[in-house]
Amino acid sequence: MNSAADASDEMLMLAWTAGDAVAFEQLYARHRGPLYRFLLRQARDAALADEFFQDVWQRVIAARAGWKPEAAFRTWLFRIAHNRLHDHWRGLKHRPPAPEDGDERAARVPDPSTPERELSEFEQRRRLQLALETLPEEQREVVLLRLEQELSLEEIGAITGVGRETVKSRLRYAMDKLRARLSE
Repeated sequence: MNSAADASDEMLMLAWTAGDAVAFEQLYARHRGPLYRFLLRQARDAALADEFFQDVWQRVIAARAGWKPEAAFRTWLFRIAHNRLHDHWRGLKHRPPAPEDGDERAARVPDPSTPERELSEFEQRRRLQLALETLPEEQREVVLLRLEQELSLEEIGAITGVGRETVKSRLRYAMDKLRARLSE
């Protein structure tokens, strides 16, 4: 291995558990963006996503001494995030509504160029986002893990605690609902 950049997540985690702080920095650098985007899309609130993000990394740090490479680090990390979100929603007994100023926020998104094509693409992304928000939590979660994080069905199953066939079923139903919603 030439450098920490070439090391697998599992090798970095083992190095970190042995006291190599640089290994943790590399793990954090690799996964902070995807993890934060996942939490933000699920929580739909930047302050809440920030809180969850910090909490997930604190849990990783707290669990480092007992970590064993039984599952891929990425799967383990997203499982922690999934559990944190699940605990939060269970505590609230419901999912909060979309932010009241969601449309205003969308309207304030800067558009560096103004061609109609880019406006159309923005509208399509917005329609997709709105369609995603109408999905049940379990379906939205598997769609985001599959499409944004590019995780395998097995990895998603390990994160969500369900079997591969359940993941496939949730993906299929979610995609059918998205297609129907977007064709309206």
